[in-house]
Amino acid sequence: MSVAPVPHQGPTIRSLLDGIADECPDQAHLIDPITGETLTYRQTRERAVAVAKVIANKGRMPGEPVAYAFSNSIDGAITILGILYGGYLATAINLVAGSSTIEYVLEHSEANLVIADEEAKGLVEACTSSLENPPVILDLEQFSVAPNTDGLLAEPEADFDGLLMYTSGTTGRPKGVLHTQSSLLSGGENTAQAHQLSSKDRGLCVLPFYHINAFCVSLMGSLVSAGSLVIPPRFSVSSFWEVIWETQCTWFSVVPTQISYLLHNTELPSGDGTGTNYLRFGRSASAPLSPDMHSAFEKRFGIPIIETMGLTETAAQILSNPLPPAVRKIGSPGIAFGNEVMIGDADQIEVPRNEEGEILVRGPNLLREYLKNKEATAKAVTRSGWLKTGDLGRMDADGYVYVTGRLKELIIKGGENIAPREVDEALYSHPDVVEAAAFGVSCDDYGQRVEAGVKLSEGSATTAEDLLEICREKLGAFKCPDRIHLLPELPKGPSGKIQRIHLAGILS
Repeated sequence: MSVAPVPHQGPTIRSLLDGIADECPDQAHLIDPITGETLTYRQTRERAVAVAKVIANKGRMPGEPVAYAFSNSIDGAITILGILYGGYLATAINLVAGSSTIEYVLEHSEANLVIADEEAKGLVEACTSSLENPPVILDLEQFSVAPNTDGLLAEPEADFDGLLMYTSGTTGRPKGVLHTQSSLLSGGENTAQAHQLSSKDRGLCVLPFYHINAFCVSLMGSLVSAGSLVIPPRFSVSSFWEVIWETQCTWFSVVPTQISYLLHNTELPSGDGTGTNYLRFGRSASAPLSPDMHSAFEKRFGIPIIETMGLTETAAQILSNPLPPAVRKIGSPGIAFGNEVMIGDADQIEVPRNEEGEILVRGPNLLREYLKNKEATAKAVTRSGWLKTGDLGRMDADGYVYVTGRLKELIIKGGENIAPREVDEALYSHPDVVEAAAFGVSCDDYGQRVEAGVKLSEGSATTAEDLLEICREKLGAFKCPDRIHLLPELPKGPSGKIQRIHLAGILS
């Protein structure tokens, strides 16, 4: 039986979770595919309340930051919901950001309480040992069974700060993106609206909860639709399809790098094929998806991939292709859902359709501010409420946006702009290319020249010259890379997105 999402007035995570737990307490919510443990919404609420009370008993007041540092698990999802249920500011610790960044985030956010799993606890202790007042670290495992606690919980409001998540920061210190509870739920609602999610849907979350995609698309998207979520500890190529089949997932959210690995390294499980009766679509986000890879994946597996676009600053999704049988345009992350999107010039004036400009976003899913950085906030968000994404794109007559590059990543060769994505897509047209990223390198003759890093599928006999020949044919000599580096791995961030600037720094 399908249960309609519970509407929330002046939305908070608490009011939404309470509404679902009251209306359909036995509805499945969180699922561990390894142990088979399944929590209902009633059990989720009970344990989230317990987490919130433990935090209150540690002397923390609503609105204060509480950091979390752990790999994905049911306990982790419960902890995040508990932090939000109590009205505290969930502060994400990126476990792969490096010790100096983790130390900076804890000091900058003033989070003096961290909830960590066994693996992350030692990392956090090592990163904060030099701080004058190191944070208190609570073991995530203590919340696996709801403790008997007392303590009154203040009722959060929609404009309470809900999430503090730091951008990866290719240069300089990362910025702390501050979201309210309302903007987080708006991000989840955008996902649910675009993908027509209901309580019958079951998502697979393979991206880490310290990334906005997992937090808003998977966790919030499932919550606002009263659906369920399968939470393995990490993305696994070898077990991906088996988990979907065994837990009867209806959708999954991944990044292009993961799509490439699935395309080159997996087969659908053998059997009667009943898994396809449940799986409705896969979702790609966090970076542009190569049209060749997109088409090859759908042809091989028979599963529609919905390309989308989102940012940490927008609580994830801002654009999405609609579901079949509506029009999906390969190469485009789609149309706006739940917010406004405009292509603007340098003065944020809308440009004509099919002309290139900066992608601008406005809506209830935008960040409140960059923490302790008024200058950066004012630079990013205009007085009329438009967020300047830094992405270049164009919009066609039907409202579909095409991302053409990043303002900061444009390669300027001999005064001509070259979008790295153009080169990436030419490289991805070769079936053996698993990962590809073009970048600019300083050059005395042209200002910059084009180079690229490439990872090939195992056992491939393809050479750099083979790939250069494809680029010459597709791009012409001027845009063709001067050099292609064949590498065992390309550097990636926590979501699996290739770090182009980091790659350039390594190779140049």
